[in-house]
Amino acid sequence: MRKSVSKVTHAILAFIFLTILWWLASKVLNKNMLPTPFAVYRHLMAIEPQVLWLHTYNSLIRLFWGMLIAVLIGLIIGLLMGRFPKINQLLDPIVYLTYPIPKIALLPIIMLLFGLGNASKIILLVLIIVFQVILSVRDSVKSIPKSYYHHLYVLGASQFQQFYKITLPAAYSAILNAVRIALGTAIAILFFTEVYGTSYGLGFFIMDAWGRLDYLDMYSGILVLSLVAFILFQMIDFAENRTNKWRKTY
Repeated sequence: MRKSVSKVTHAILAFIFLTILWWLASKVLNKNMLPTPFAVYRHLMAIEPQVLWLHTYNSLIRLFWGMLIAVLIGLIIGLLMGRFPKINQLLDPIVYLTYPIPKIALLPIIMLLFGLGNASKIILLVLIIVFQVILSVRDSVKSIPKSYYHHLYVLGASQFQQFYKITLPAAYSAILNAVRIALGTAIAILFFTEVYGTSYGLGFFIMDAWGRLDYLDMYSGILVLSLVAFILFQMIDFAENRTNKWRKTY
């Protein structure tokens, strides 16, 4: 309970600190392009909730499916590459050759092949995120000492039991860290993709407001996007804390 209260207190203090910095910057700059935080807060409260929810919902749908597909694929491939040297030798060149390719440059091609809807945006998210997950999970699994497996092998444990008892628990923290990194990247990429071929999404809302020089709308959209990201990161931390308790008692 105390830990939860402490986290809430720290979050409130961080919010106050950032608000003060924002207010000082707006006063120093003294231009319409950077309104005061209080003006943006008032404007945000005045926007119809249905409008913000529609844009937020569409962004969350794309983010959810992009993250889910990328994490599942990356987790499976990363675990296999880290656990089995032959698979790693086979896939290593493919990963290293395709990872540096700027996937953003593929967006026009992806849109031509899969249309302007959600599919093209989700595919681009997956293409960018999956490599981060693969490499993080693979490196974590490869760092597990071989002696851990040897002890279970001597006791007659099967490959599945070794995987369940050693590989997954040892790689658990790396998996969550990979998800955190992937989430940050996914939100940035989602913002970019929503500028093209859509009329809904927080990225579209922000850039549309910028094009109309409606800075209050623009900063309101940025605040909502930041809040969504903050909540998602808190959910990952919550899941980690809950599962860590389970692991300690296991």
